[in-house]
Amino acid sequence: MRAFPCWSRSRLPGHPSFALFAAHSAAGIGAWIATWIAAVTIGLAACAGATEPHAPPQELTSLPRDLSVAEQKVVAGSNAFSFALWQKVGSAQRDSNVFTSPLSASFALGMTMNGAANATWNEMRAALQFGDATQQEINAGYKSLVALLTSLDPQVTMQLANSIWYRQTFPFLQSFLDTTKAVFDADVKGLDFNNVPASLATINGWVDAKTAHRIPTVLDNITPEQVMFLINAIYFKGGWRNKFDPGKTTDDTFHGAAGTTQPARLMHSLRDSTSYAETATYQAVDLPYGNGAFSMTVLLPKAGTDVETLSASLTPPSWSAVVAGFHPAKVDLALPRFTLKWERKLNDDLTALGMRQAFVPDGADFTRMAASPDGLHLYVQFVKQNTFVAVDEEGTEAAAVTVVGVGVTSLPAIPVMRVDRPYLFVLRERLTGTILFMGKIVRMPT
Repeated sequence: MRAFPCWSRSRLPGHPSFALFAAHSAAGIGAWIATWIAAVTIGLAACAGATEPHAPPQELTSLPRDLSVAEQKVVAGSNAFSFALWQKVGSAQRDSNVFTSPLSASFALGMTMNGAANATWNEMRAALQFGDATQQEINAGYKSLVALLTSLDPQVTMQLANSIWYRQTFPFLQSFLDTTKAVFDADVKGLDFNNVPASLATINGWVDAKTAHRIPTVLDNITPEQVMFLINAIYFKGGWRNKFDPGKTTDDTFHGAAGTTQPARLMHSLRDSTSYAETATYQAVDLPYGNGAFSMTVLLPKAGTDVETLSASLTPPSWSAVVAGFHPAKVDLALPRFTLKWERKLNDDLTALGMRQAFVPDGADFTRMAASPDGLHLYVQFVKQNTFVAVDEEGTEAAAVTVVGVGVTSLPAIPVMRVDRPYLFVLRERLTGTILFMGKIVRMPT
């Protein structure tokens, strides 16, 4: 049994209060006992208060400042890119679990974009959904958005980190390195890529540290034609504003894709005031973390609408309709706890979004990154993303790493929402509207 440090010492015979008790006359014993019991009662009450669960922190209902025009363009572009990339990834991975961070991909490609020129730059800007924004506006938006997102909720760990690792003998333009360092607060370092083990240890070690050891490795080799890796890492850890009671978590069944069934652990909560929305095609809840700045939106298709159809329907306007539809309601919620790791090479998805020239060995224009020495041309060899997510009674932990590898040629009264079949979920920052992660669960991860 755990000791009660607030009062346990007063029970010892050697404690001064015990000696005082023994020294009292018979006439004063009754009064002393009454006083002593009152003191212990007060102490026990203080102890009990100290161990009771803390109330949720005060809810944050508005941003500390208005978004700048540059931030508005980057948030709007990033969210449009989120849904555009989601459509490509989702359609390519039907009946598969997906967990991606379009925001991480946007940051990694945003750094790379600073080295692009002409048609290559125009295609990257269009693929990232930045419309007519200038490079200066895009950079300014990225820079201030990082500071804002990472400071909104002291109860939540929200970290964004960027780095550039380059072959130290390759003549990259100092102006490019300086810009990305200043705008993205990137760690920029030249390495001896000929010493592959040492370089891998340095790069993977950085990623491991920035994701709290959830993504320990992103590269397993460095080939002679690879000259730069531009990396974004996002790490999120938030406790639910209203936690699930572990004692109510039960063994149950998840009805997965293609009629499969799997064992699942379902967390349960009867919530008096949950942000809830319902249409003819889905049920949705919005579950906040910490002070409410960040939340997870869970979208559950109704009978007659499968998860792939609901997934394909997500666009900026339809997403706005989801968010606008939330209202407080009493909800009987059952939600799976799970852990998922995901990895995907995004080259085909980005090409489908119009970012073509960047991947062409002899056609890409990255002359703002390095002036092609000896007729060599830089191009994007690959864009790869690794992610991790864990959802349990306490909250959610999520991480994403995106690597850009640059090479050189050579409705009832109380709604019941039982998430025991394929569903979607989105981690977002509610006040700016920024989407951090998007996920699809079609079977329980193993």
